Amino acid sequence: MSEVDACRADVWLWRARFFKTRALAAKFVESGRIRITRAGQDEHRLDKPARPLKVGDHLVFALGGRLVAVTVQAMGDRRGPAEEARTLYSTLDGD
Repeated sequence: MSEVDACRADVWLWRARFFKTRALAAKFVESGRIRITRAGQDEHRLDKPARPLKVGDHLVFALGGRLVAVTVQAMGDRRGPAEEARTLYSTLDGD
Protein backbone atom coordinates (compact mmCIF):
# COMPACT_ATOMS: atom_id res chain seq x y z
CA MET A 1 0.00 0.00 0.00
CA SER A 2 0.90 3.66 -0.31
CA GLU A 3 3.14 5.63 2.05
CA VAL A 4 1.13 8.80 1.30
CA ASP A 5 -0.47 10.29 4.43
CA ALA A 6 -3.45 12.05 2.78
CA CYS A 7 -5.71 11.63 -0.24
CA ARG A 8 -8.50 13.63 -1.88
CA ALA A 9 -11.91 12.60 -0.54
CA ASP A 10 -13.33 11.78 -3.97
CA VAL A 11 -10.30 9.70 -4.95
CA TRP A 12 -10.36 7.73 -1.69
CA LEU A 13 -14.10 7.00 -1.94
CA TRP A 14 -13.56 5.78 -5.51
CA ARG A 15 -10.53 3.64 -4.59
CA ALA A 16 -12.45 2.13 -1.66
CA ARG A 17 -15.15 1.18 -4.20
CA PHE A 18 -18.02 3.09 -2.62
CA PHE A 19 -18.63 4.70 -6.04
CA LYS A 20 -18.19 3.42 -9.60
CA THR A 21 -16.60 6.63 -10.86
CA ARG A 22 -14.60 9.42 -9.34
CA ALA A 23 -17.11 11.90 -10.78
CA LEU A 24 -19.95 10.25 -8.83
CA ALA A 25 -17.83 10.36 -5.66
CA ALA A 26 -17.07 14.06 -6.23
CA LYS A 27 -20.74 14.89 -6.77
CA PHE A 28 -21.67 13.02 -3.55
CA VAL A 29 -19.04 14.94 -1.55
CA GLU A 30 -20.17 18.27 -3.01
CA SER A 31 -23.73 17.54 -1.88
CA GLY A 32 -22.48 17.67 1.73
CA ARG A 33 -23.77 14.20 2.60
CA ILE A 34 -20.57 12.95 4.28
CA ARG A 35 -19.67 13.73 7.87
CA ILE A 36 -16.04 13.50 8.94
CA THR A 37 -14.55 13.33 12.41
CA ARG A 38 -10.80 13.73 12.77
CA ALA A 39 -8.91 13.13 16.00
CA GLY A 40 -8.92 16.26 18.14
CA GLN A 41 -11.53 18.03 16.01
CA ASP A 42 -15.30 18.35 15.94
CA GLU A 43 -17.46 16.54 13.40
CA HIS A 44 -18.18 18.49 10.23
CA ARG A 45 -19.43 17.89 6.69
CA LEU A 46 -17.14 17.38 3.74
CA ASP A 47 -18.04 20.00 1.17
CA LYS A 48 -15.32 19.80 -1.49
CA PRO A 49 -13.97 16.72 -3.28
CA ALA A 50 -10.40 17.98 -2.90
CA ARG A 51 -10.54 17.98 0.91
CA PRO A 52 -7.90 15.58 2.19
CA LEU A 53 -8.70 12.42 4.12
CA LYS A 54 -6.11 10.99 6.50
CA VAL A 55 -5.63 7.64 8.17
CA GLY A 56 -7.77 7.56 11.31
CA ASP A 57 -10.54 9.80 9.96
CA HIS A 58 -14.07 8.58 10.69
CA LEU A 59 -16.65 8.98 7.90
CA VAL A 60 -20.42 8.59 8.15
CA PHE A 61 -22.75 8.73 5.15
CA ALA A 62 -25.93 7.17 3.78
CA LEU A 63 -25.52 5.09 0.64
CA GLY A 64 -28.00 2.78 -1.01
CA GLY A 65 -30.53 3.14 1.79
CA ARG A 66 -28.09 2.19 4.54
CA LEU A 67 -25.88 4.12 6.92
CA VAL A 68 -22.16 3.59 6.32
CA ALA A 69 -19.70 4.36 9.13
CA VAL A 70 -16.04 3.67 8.37
CA THR A 71 -12.59 4.53 9.66
CA VAL A 72 -9.92 5.27 7.05
CA GLN A 73 -7.12 2.68 7.45
CA ALA A 74 -4.99 3.38 4.34
CA MET A 75 -4.87 5.61 1.28
CA GLY A 76 -4.19 3.00 -1.41
CA ASP A 77 -2.30 3.44 -4.66
CA ARG A 78 -5.02 2.54 -7.12
CA ARG A 79 -8.58 1.34 -7.56
CA GLY A 80 -7.95 -2.35 -7.23
CA PRO A 81 -10.13 -5.41 -6.69
CA ALA A 82 -12.71 -5.52 -3.89
CA GLU A 83 -10.37 -7.43 -1.57
CA GLU A 84 -7.78 -4.67 -1.87
CA ALA A 85 -10.40 -1.94 -1.45
CA ARG A 86 -11.60 -3.45 1.83
CA THR A 87 -8.13 -2.96 3.31
CA LEU A 88 -8.55 0.83 2.97
CA TYR A 89 -11.19 1.04 5.72
CA SER A 90 -12.74 -0.68 8.72
CA THR A 91 -16.35 -0.52 9.80
CA LEU A 92 -17.69 0.06 13.29
CA ASP A 93 -18.76 -3.57 13.55
CA GLY A 94 -15.18 -4.70 12.79
CA ASP A 95 -15.53 -5.79 9.15
